[in-house]
Amino acid sequence: MACVAAAASASVLDARMARGANLALPSRAYQGALRVRGGAAARQPLPRQPVPATPGPSAATTVPAPQSSAAHTAKVGSYFALWYILNIAYNIFNKKMLNAVPLPWTMATAQLGTGLLYILPVWLLRLRAAPQLSLDNIKGLTGITACHTAGHIMTVISLGAGAVSFTHIVKAAEPLFSTLMSAIVLKSTFPWQVYMTLLPIVAGVAIASMTELTFSWVSFLNAMGSNTAFSLRAIFSKMAMNKPQGKNMTPPNLYAVLTIMAFIGVLPLTLLVEGSKIQSAFETGIAGYVGGANKFWTHFFACGLSYYLYNEVAFLALGQVHPITHAVGNTIKRVVILIASVIAFGTKMRPMSIAGSAMAVSGTLLYSLAKSKYA
Repeated sequence: MACVAAAASASVLDARMARGANLALPSRAYQGALRVRGGAAARQPLPRQPVPATPGPSAATTVPAPQSSAAHTAKVGSYFALWYILNIAYNIFNKKMLNAVPLPWTMATAQLGTGLLYILPVWLLRLRAAPQLSLDNIKGLTGITACHTAGHIMTVISLGAGAVSFTHIVKAAEPLFSTLMSAIVLKSTFPWQVYMTLLPIVAGVAIASMTELTFSWVSFLNAMGSNTAFSLRAIFSKMAMNKPQGKNMTPPNLYAVLTIMAFIGVLPLTLLVEGSKIQSAFETGIAGYVGGANKFWTHFFACGLSYYLYNEVAFLALGQVHPITHAVGNTIKRVVILIASVIAFGTKMRPMSIAGSAMAVSGTLLYSLAKSKYA
């Protein structure tokens, strides 16, 4: 949740992509078959009674298979820790880069492009099977890619125009946009309990916005725009779930393909919008960057890699847990980012702004829990 903080809460995307079934993230089912001892007694010197099979979980069960070893718990915990750490790192590096080079289109595009420095060697070295796509497969992903790109760009614009904490507060309203887009596009509705959880989200975002000391309409409107884009991305992903996506299209590979397509698609637009300013802006930014050019480029590439990796690690983490654990983890992530950004940048918040933030974030948790139970 850039940016998919954010964005692009992110916006691995961000957990948003897992919850809305965008990127076709599969749930963990119980693995393996139950073993039944016993069999043909005629061939056994000492006949034994067959042991009846223990009834297994139903096909609709989504609770992960129980793990007897502590290794599984440690693995899941490490995924969540990396998810949070990389997300915090991205938001901090991204804000520093935008303060030095105030070109959000350029920075957002560079973040998408930096992800290629990770995924291409992974495929070339065969550390992961590369996806195999036909032209029809690629065409089927264009709508999802367009929404993914727009959501990421607008998240970065929002983060650059206002406080990081404010952007994430506004992005907590994404469930509101998800329900609206579902009703408009899919003609689907939810039980009233789900809609009731939207009230604290709307109220919290409104209170936090009215009391925000560094309020910016550019930041607010782009954060709202990214909510719309990511909600549509989730809907298009659901609509494409029953269509063939190609071979080896695991969730991490699907995210990688979307990143590559987004980079290729947005690069010409970035050059058109900010191309004439790039050279002078980078020269000025590097000259005034604390720590000099080496530190600037270190933070520049760290920003892009942390953006890509936090989204990939999010899939690894969320694929291991129950949806309720997922919802709680995503809520904690947003709180952690809010606190980290306030500390890192010395952002001042009024008591009412803090109260509104808490209300909005709590509402997102209630929405996830209600949707899991009633929808």
